[in-house]
Amino acid sequence: MRKRSVARKRLFDEDPLRVALAALIQNQAAFVQNQTAFVAEMADRNREMAELKRQTDERFARIEQTLLYLTHMIEALPEAVRQKIGFNTES
Repeated sequence: MRKRSVARKRLFDEDPLRVALAALIQNQAAFVQNQTAFVAEMADRNREMAELKRQTDERFARIEQTLLYLTHMIEALPEAVRQKIGFNTES
């Protein structure tokens, strides 16, 4: 009787449905771990991208200020040259 019980238990443990269910549970656990790692990695990338955007915005703001300053200098240049050479625009 004892042999039958062990053999029956072995058959029951190797039931394809139970094996498939165990594999599914393992795969779900692996998926959750991978998803957690992915979400953490994504959060790191988002922080890095936000920092790069902040740096880029600051850099472009400085460039715009420099361009504005140079534009004013260029616009004032003809009058500065006239004054330097003594050409008087006043009548």
